[in-house]
Amino acid sequence: MKVSVTILLMLLGSFAVSAADFSVVVKDENGAVVENAVVSLEPKFTLNKPMNAGQEVLEMGQRGAMFTPFVLPVHVGTKVSFPNYDEFRHQVYSFSKAKRFELRLYGQDESKSVIFENPGVVALGCNIHDNMLAYIYVSEFPIVAKTGEDGVAPLSELEEGSYVVHIWHPDMSSGSKMTLPAITVGDQNDPLNATVKLRSIRSIQKAPAEGGDY
Repeated sequence: MKVSVTILLMLLGSFAVSAADFSVVVKDENGAVVENAVVSLEPKFTLNKPMNAGQEVLEMGQRGAMFTPFVLPVHVGTKVSFPNYDEFRHQVYSFSKAKRFELRLYGQDESKSVIFENPGVVALGCNIHDNMLAYIYVSEFPIVAKTGEDGVAPLSELEEGSYVVHIWHPDMSSGSKMTLPAITVGDQNDPLNATVKLRSIRSIQKAPAEGGDY
């Protein structure tokens, strides 16, 4: 029995995968931190622990006649719910190539869902409220994160190895994602600093006008 247990422990140990934490700091050309930048990692090796891409259900809410969050990164195949928390109705749509759809008028505490099968950028709007604007970034890669107000995209429990880093932001002047040279993630990792070129006129979601008729 002891021999069997020992062999089992050895086999389990042989499948152990080293995990590491890593972060990417995104700034613009003026050195200001950039919020809502999407960072995708493309592993240059076969992951021992496949990501559950597309199995989660994420949320793009509507509250105060605004989408929340402004940028939502998802994996290919992810289902996104669009709950309406407002007392008035919304009609969400997108004309983007990656996913064209329209969610007909629905009211408070109702929710509709959409599955995003193709990689790319999906710009969202509302047929009732012109101020509403948001983006869903559908990543073809298994690891994805978004920068916060500090410009940092935290990536935890990564398998050690080589990754290509892709960065996207709705205001990038190129209009497409930026790809950086491959980096190696190991036991100890300094943050990766990335500089992106943004348009002078930024994409923003304005708050609705006070006293608007909704």
